[in-house]
Amino acid sequence: MNDKIKFEVEFVIHASPQLLYQYISTPSGLSEWFADNVNSRGEMFSFIWDGSEEEAKLLKRKSDEFVKFKWLAEEDDSFFEMRIIVDEITKDVSLFITDFAEEGEEDEAKMLWQNQVSSLKQVLGSA
Repeated sequence: MNDKIKFEVEFVIHASPQLLYQYISTPSGLSEWFADNVNSRGEMFSFIWDGSEEEAKLLKRKSDEFVKFKWLAEEDDSFFEMRIIVDEITKDVSLFITDFAEEGEEDEAKMLWQNQVSSLKQVLGSA
């Protein structure tokens, strides 16, 4: 098995950290932009796209700051994290994504995140 490549992407989001956190941490918020449907039971989240379902475990979270998930199907140390960053000077809010992709698939993975976050911005009215 090839080692996955860690990558990071940042998106400026015109929304409060509190509002943004609801969209990255709750099943109802995530189902608005990240997946067709999201269910959770405790730390376990089910993400559904076009009828296929993937399970992830919520590894860590801090209110209004970040969430960190691990796909259960992945047997390595990879994870994906969505972190809210507020610039101390400008007060601009950014969503900072950390994820992993197979070697050579980083650009495709970044493009997928761009599409997902574009949907998030539309939902938030910050597109």
